[in-house]
Amino acid sequence: MRLRRLSLGVLLVGWLGGCLPAPPETVVPPEPRAPREATTYDRLDGWAEGDPRPGFEVFRKSCRAIGRRDQWREVCEIAAGVDGNDRVAVLRFFHEHFTPHRLQKPDGETSGLITGYYVPNLRGSRTPTQRYAYPLYAPPEDMLTIDLRSVYPQLGEYRLRGRVEGRKVVPYYSRAEIEAGKGALQGKELFWVEDPVELFFLHIQGSGRIQLENGEGVMVNYADQNGHPYRSIGRLLLERGEMTRDQMSMQNIRAWARNNPERTAALLNENPSYVFFRELPGEVDNPPGALGINLTPGYSLAVDPKFVPLGAPVFLSTSWPLEERPLRRLMGAQDTGGAIKGEVRGDFYWGLGDEGGHYAGRMRQQGQMWVLLPRGFEDK
Repeated sequence: MRLRRLSLGVLLVGWLGGCLPAPPETVVPPEPRAPREATTYDRLDGWAEGDPRPGFEVFRKSCRAIGRRDQWREVCEIAAGVDGNDRVAVLRFFHEHFTPHRLQKPDGETSGLITGYYVPNLRGSRTPTQRYAYPLYAPPEDMLTIDLRSVYPQLGEYRLRGRVEGRKVVPYYSRAEIEAGKGALQGKELFWVEDPVELFFLHIQGSGRIQLENGEGVMVNYADQNGHPYRSIGRLLLERGEMTRDQMSMQNIRAWARNNPERTAALLNENPSYVFFRELPGEVDNPPGALGINLTPGYSLAVDPKFVPLGAPVFLSTSWPLEERPLRRLMGAQDTGGAIKGEVRGDFYWGLGDEGGHYAGRMRQQGQMWVLLPRGFEDK
């Protein structure tokens, strides 16, 4: 009725007042697209030619963490009885029990950024020396973690970090403030390492191996974070003309730091995010991701859990770092990351040491992602 009255009013004004200019046409913006859209396997770029067996085994590992949840219980039980060596049987399992969903941005764009990460090797000591002067910290006692899920369920897994100042809760100290000595971190040193740039990259990767002088090797893993957003120093170097986009890689950032030692600390401190660690017991080949399952090189993916449920199989279509050669495979969403935000955003786990770093440090290209969800997942 409102539209009809408005139309009659416009006609009446035109009749009484002669020819008036037409009102401007209202442009209605398109409705934002849902982050996941159900599709079919024949629309997955490279699915038919690929081998789903390694990704299937990663999914079975994920079932250790998600297998008791209502959405996953049945498919995890079925997966336990599938012959993982039989490609046809594995394909049948996914086709019969999962629906692929294309990931897309609100504007419908299906291509997003795919980066890589790895587990670096660092030389270090359990005590500070002139050589080993840069500490890795466990979480500080004065940092609060605030969980608001019971009040704001839409926040999901998000946690606030802060500290008490008087009668207020304020943000925890930034990287620059921590480096200047702020925070209750005395006595929280786990190890001391020799290279501040390698330590910075350890913060970005979230896990690493510390090689001690007695020959012992220990694994450290993400324990917590100061709550500040991640800011890319690579992007800063690009914006300031220190290197071109073609030159951008972890290896070239290291080289820039070696050539500009007097400017390095200030650059690193422009990323306010700071990571705290824990030492993992025993011999650990690959660290656990956010799901709590040890990562599998080449088949574990860090995602944004707001859009991709942790534990879900994800089919990725991208290319090898610095190549046009296609890289298409079924992976497992087993990790998260401070910089991994958005519907179509993935971080590819390449593994340990220099070999993993070779690919991870050069990986920054576009890709498409499809998350495979059990039939009826959204209804459970």
